[in-house]
Amino acid sequence: MMKRVGSPVVSPDGKWVVFSITEPSYEPDKAVSDLWLVPAAGGAAPRRLTNTKAGEGGVAWSPDSGSIAFTTRREGDEADQVYVLNIAQGGEARRITSLSTAAANPQWRPDGQAILFETMVYPGAADDAANRKAAAEKKGRKYNVRTYEHFPIRYWNEWLDERLPTIEVVGLEPGAKPKDILSPTRLAHTPGFSGPEGETSISLSPVWSPDGKEVVFSATVERWNSAFSEVNYQLYRLPVDGGEATPVTPAKGGFRAPTFSADGKTLYFNYAPRTEEVYNLARFSKVAWPAGGHMTVVAKDFDREPERFQITPDGKTAYILVPESGKTNLYSVPTAGGKPALVIEPATGGYGGLTIPQKAVKPELIAAWSSSVSPQEIVRIDPAAGKHVNLTNVDTAEAANIDWAPPIHFDFTSAGGRKIHNMIFLPPNFDPSKKYPLLVFIHGGAASMNGDAISLRWNYHLLTAPGYVMLMSDYTGSIGYGEKFAQQIKLDPLKTPGLEIDQAVNEALKRYAYIDGTKMCALGASYGGHLVNWLEATTTRYKCLVSHAGEVDLLTQWGTSDGIYGREVTNGGPPWEGNPVWRDQSPISYAKNWKTPMLLSIGERDFRVPINNTLENWSTLQRMKVPSRLLVWPDAWHWILKPEDSRHFYAEVDRWLAHYLKGGPPPIDPATGK
Repeated sequence: MMKRVGSPVVSPDGKWVVFSITEPSYEPDKAVSDLWLVPAAGGAAPRRLTNTKAGEGGVAWSPDSGSIAFTTRREGDEADQVYVLNIAQGGEARRITSLSTAAANPQWRPDGQAILFETMVYPGAADDAANRKAAAEKKGRKYNVRTYEHFPIRYWNEWLDERLPTIEVVGLEPGAKPKDILSPTRLAHTPGFSGPEGETSISLSPVWSPDGKEVVFSATVERWNSAFSEVNYQLYRLPVDGGEATPVTPAKGGFRAPTFSADGKTLYFNYAPRTEEVYNLARFSKVAWPAGGHMTVVAKDFDREPERFQITPDGKTAYILVPESGKTNLYSVPTAGGKPALVIEPATGGYGGLTIPQKAVKPELIAAWSSSVSPQEIVRIDPAAGKHVNLTNVDTAEAANIDWAPPIHFDFTSAGGRKIHNMIFLPPNFDPSKKYPLLVFIHGGAASMNGDAISLRWNYHLLTAPGYVMLMSDYTGSIGYGEKFAQQIKLDPLKTPGLEIDQAVNEALKRYAYIDGTKMCALGASYGGHLVNWLEATTTRYKCLVSHAGEVDLLTQWGTSDGIYGREVTNGGPPWEGNPVWRDQSPISYAKNWKTPMLLSIGERDFRVPINNTLENWSTLQRMKVPSRLLVWPDAWHWILKPEDSRHFYAEVDRWLAHYLKGGPPPIDPATGK
C-alpha cells in the first residue's frame, strides 16, 4: 500500500522532471495514479500536475520544454487518447485525438508542431471511420468464432486478432485529424507484418528523424514463421509525407530503443541477433544517419546486457545500465567504441529509467533508484563523485520505519565449475542465535536475475516476515553473468539448474548456522515454477513446495503455449525427433517419486504457461495421494495483479508455510471456510 514512484521523464532543457505516483487501494475504483513535477536541480518538493481518475502513460516533453504529451482515458473517451498539457501556463490538458482505437506512445516532432503515436487498426481501414465500421461489423455478427491460418494465435493473456500496429501523425492546430502513415505502405501489407511484442502490447517503438521528415521504427515480416523459426526484425525508415518504408540497416534480429544523437548524425540502439541459441546478448550498437547501412557495435567486448542507454549532448559518451549479481550498475563507454567502464556500483539496489536531457546547459544524469528496502525514488547522479542525491522522498520516511534489511550476498562454485551468485534475506527482529526455517525462492525466466529490489509479486520481506530466512540463487540460465552462462541451459533446461539450487542450499546451511535445514520450502513462478516442479520430482528434502504457473510436462507446454520454436531450440528439436530431453527433464516422468506437499496456483488467462500444465500437475498429485491444494484465478494471467487476489494469495502461501514449517493449522477448508 506504499506509494509507487514511476520512472523520470526529463525536459530537454534539463530543468524539470515529470514522473507518476501511484497510490494503490484494495478497492480498484479508489486507486489513484497522477503525474508530478520536480525541479531537476532539487531544492523543492514535487507538485501535482494531474488529478484525474485514470492514470497517464507515455509521457513525452515538447522540444521547447514547455508542454508534455501523454495518453489517458478520461471521462467521455472511448479509448486512450493523446492529451497535451502546457506546463508553463497550467490549466487543463487539451485532447488531441478522438479515436475509436487506443492511442499510445506519443512522440513530438522536432519542431514541436505535430505528434506521432501508435495504434492498432483493422486491415484495409484507411481512417477512423473505417476502423469503426470494421469493429461494428465484427460485433454485429450472429456467430462468434476465432479463425486462424498462421501461428501465433495468442500471446501472454489475449487471443490475437486481425488488427495490426500502425503509426499515425496528428498536427497540433485546432481541428487537425490524425493521418495513418504506415498502413498504406507495401510493408504493412506484407504477409507476416507486425511489431515487437511486449507483455501487454505490440509496439513499433517509432521515433522521429532529426529533421522531422521520417520516422524510424522496428518491424517484422516473419511473424507467421514463428512456429518453425526465430522471428527477425529490422529497423525501417518511413517518409512522413508519403512513400515506402525501407531498411535503415541490412541487419536482422532484435532492435530496442532507437535513439538519435543530439547532432542527428548517429542512430543508436540495442541489437541482439537471432541465432539457434536459447539466449542472445543484446549489444549497444549504432549506424550512421542519414546514410544508414551496416551497423557497428559500440561496446563489442562487453559480455553484459545493456538494459538502458543514454547519450551525452556532445555525443561523445554513452551511459548504460547493466544488471549484474543482483544489482543494476552504471557504466560509461565512448560512443566511438570501446569497453564500458564501471561508474557506480550501488551498495544496494540499482538504477532504472536513466535519462540525459539533450539541451541542458551541462550534462545531467537523472534516474530512478531503488533497493529491496528502499522504494523507488527519482535521483540525480553525479558520475564523478560516484553517488546520487534524491530529488524525491515519497516513501523515504515510511521505509525507514520498517524493520527490514538489505540482502547478504555470497558466491560459490557449483559442481559443474560455475560461479553461482546468491542472496540471503532475513526476517524482522532477526536473532542469529536462533534457528529459522528456510524459504528457497527461485526466479523465473530463465533469462532473468534475482534483483535487490522491491517486488510486489513475490515480496521477499513480506514472505520472510513471519520468521523465515530466504535464499535466492541465480542458477545457470540467469542473466547478469555473461552470454555463455545464460545459454548453458540449452539441452539442459531443468536438471543442472535444479542441482545448483540444491548445492546453493547446502552452501547456505554450511555458512549460516541460523538456518534450520530440517524445515525448508521452495517457491517459484513461471520458470521458477518449472524448477519447483522439478524439485518435486527429484528430491524429498523440502517439507512443502509452492508452484505458480509452472510447467510439469515439456511436451504439453510446447503444444499449448503462445511460443513453441524457442522450446525446440532449448530441447533439441521438435518432440517427434526423439531427443530424450523432452521426457528426461519433464517432472511428470518421475511421478512415482512425488511425495512433497504442494500448493499450486495458476491464472486462467495465462497463455504463456497455460492452465493445462497446472491441471496435469494437480491430477498427478491427487493420483499419487500427495497432499496438495489448487488455486485457480479466473481473472488473472501470468501475474496475479488484482489487489484482493494478491492479498489472498499471500494469505494462502503464509498459511501453507506455517502449517508445514511451523506446525500451524492446516490450510482453510474450501467447503467450510475454516
